[in-house]
Amino acid sequence: MTSPLPRPFLPFEMERWQSTWEHRVEINLSESGVHPLSTRELLEIGRSTAGDEVEALSRSLLDLRHEYGQSNGSDRLRARIAALYPGADPAGVVVTQGGAEANLVSLWRLLEQAGDWAALLPTYMQVPGLVRNLGGTLHPVRLRESAGWQPDPDEVEATFRAGARVLLVTNPNNPTGAVIEAERMEAIVASAARHGSWIVADEVYSGAELDGDPTPTVFGQYPRVICTHSLSKAYGLPGLRLGWAISSPEMAADLWARTDYTSIAPATLSDALATLALEPSIRSGVLKRTRSILNANRALFGEWVDSLEGRARFHPPEAGAIALVNYRAQVPSMEIAERLRADFGVLVVAGSHFGLEGTLRLGFGNPAEELQEGLDRIGTLLRSYDSGTSTPPHGAPS
Repeated sequence: MTSPLPRPFLPFEMERWQSTWEHRVEINLSESGVHPLSTRELLEIGRSTAGDEVEALSRSLLDLRHEYGQSNGSDRLRARIAALYPGADPAGVVVTQGGAEANLVSLWRLLEQAGDWAALLPTYMQVPGLVRNLGGTLHPVRLRESAGWQPDPDEVEATFRAGARVLLVTNPNNPTGAVIEAERMEAIVASAARHGSWIVADEVYSGAELDGDPTPTVFGQYPRVICTHSLSKAYGLPGLRLGWAISSPEMAADLWARTDYTSIAPATLSDALATLALEPSIRSGVLKRTRSILNANRALFGEWVDSLEGRARFHPPEAGAIALVNYRAQVPSMEIAERLRADFGVLVVAGSHFGLEGTLRLGFGNPAEELQEGLDRIGTLLRSYDSGTSTPPHGAPS
């Protein structure tokens, strides 16, 4: 009896595209978070709201020893994370290297007991790619623009009936910026409960809602839930590489055991700054900054789309610094993305990376002047397709 042939490795195309070029272009509109905070800016926000804690941290930073910290996150940090979730126990929190590690160890743990996963698509393609690469089966549940990018609970139920025992939910959604309506989420949770299935809820864009109304977490709605999050998107601190998973203490212990094989421990400095950022009054100030950037730039973005006179359209996002733009030109999205990078110095994400040809994911969390310049360059290219030419117009930035 012969063993089955191994599956070919499925590359994470979007991440490789971004990591290759994001520091080699003039304007990066591929990011999905707001313009990052500096350490100075974070401390300044803190001084206006929690001066004593900031001053104590400032005095200690130069003397902070870069030793291995508590490997599942310091007690103080895990307590602050748990306080963000109703009824949560700090013992149910595992601090990780970004949300990506939180997603990885959650998948690793659950894939051991359930090879069939369902996922609301489009989504950030880390977990769907890992499911396929590690031998699992993926049941897609397609979100549709015509339905406001909302999931159909009946389609979720059908995947559970087909054998899926884990559902990946990204809420708010990447790349659409849509937030799942409460009654739909309740129906999805009820469906998971009927089948004893797990929900892995990637909630990394929670806190970046344009109207300031927080997206309800799935945590606490059902026992078989793992929620993941990070400081990368809503908080503007992606360089800290600080994320977490939260579940029951028993599940958290299993996830922590798996981080012993991956990163071992979060960076000591990142743990300290994350603890500061999640102090309640400082967190409020950080998220206020985020909403201010998003709302100002969302208005600018809408004006830009209107100026294209039908060459592009988009479903207004409810959360996150991202918009999924449908364009009129009959050109593959990766070709447009490459033209923008090579000829215009602008990096965007091709919709093909999400299985959505004919679209581009554009970030709008940049400083306003930079965003406007980037959008103007994209508009120049989209207008050039009116004549059917593929040559950059005279004077396009090189």
